[in-house]
Amino acid sequence: MRMAFLFPGQGSQSVGMLEGFKGAKVVEQVVQHASSAIGQDLQALIANGPVEELNLTVNTQPVMLACSLAFFRAYQAAGGPLPSYFAGHSLGEYTALVAAGALEESEAVQLVRFRAQAMQQAVPPGLGTMAAILGLEGEKVDGLCKAVSKPGAVVEAVNFNSDDQTVIAGHTEAVRLACDELKQAGAKRALALPVSAPFHSSLLEPAVHQLRARLTGIHFKPQACPVWHNLTGLPMQASESLVELLSKQAMSPVRWVQTIRGLAHEGVTHFVECGPGKVLTGLTKKIAPSAQAFSINDEQSLQTTLESLKAV
Repeated sequence: MRMAFLFPGQGSQSVGMLEGFKGAKVVEQVVQHASSAIGQDLQALIANGPVEELNLTVNTQPVMLACSLAFFRAYQAAGGPLPSYFAGHSLGEYTALVAAGALEESEAVQLVRFRAQAMQQAVPPGLGTMAAILGLEGEKVDGLCKAVSKPGAVVEAVNFNSDDQTVIAGHTEAVRLACDELKQAGAKRALALPVSAPFHSSLLEPAVHQLRARLTGIHFKPQACPVWHNLTGLPMQASESLVELLSKQAMSPVRWVQTIRGLAHEGVTHFVECGPGKVLTGLTKKIAPSAQAFSINDEQSLQTTLESLKAV
């Protein structure tokens, strides 16, 4: 059996998302460690909110990393086998690198807090936004965005989540115009996303320079098993460095369809989403319908996943 662990990014967070692991020491320890690393009580924020505070990018990114990693540590503590591969969606790529042993936990939490600040500051509030396009192929979405995009009115396809779900981002008015054009082109829906910046678009270029400088000072360790990256939809090649992959990721599309298809092509038959929510599990079932997909987000789902894996 070949298995891949997947870690979610922003959008899967919710107040009380640790309740399913209440009393689990390993989960509490990871969150406490993360809190100490950035000097903020993440446990209280997760438990009590308010949701507006939890959804701030500078809080969401360290919180999601801490929770997803905590769930993975619970899986390890329960005797779960090491997967063949790791992958993470956007922010989740950092969680994947920690799980693979390439990044220290405390360093990763500090890094994603810095990343969140750099990404938020790159575009003034209100200038940029994002929207999810449903029911239209990614190539068509990408092509139409390129056709209508122009200097000062940029719109780009930034998250290729499944064959019929692509997220676009850019200047607010350009995104609105593209949504209208895409619906006329056959998209079933165009949903504005409640985000504070056009993440993964070229408008985030200022953040790339800051991230590159910050990442250059980090010592990455050898990975226990390969991590597949958003920028390329592939594991790291010899000519690529994590500094470039992670810095460019902030202003580049998330190639999730290519990642899941690539993993399936490598023989992965079991995908496990580890973290709050089940977004990636749903996407995996669409992209690789013949594979088995599981979610670990509480004690019950952890036990169900472990039992299913042992039965293979």
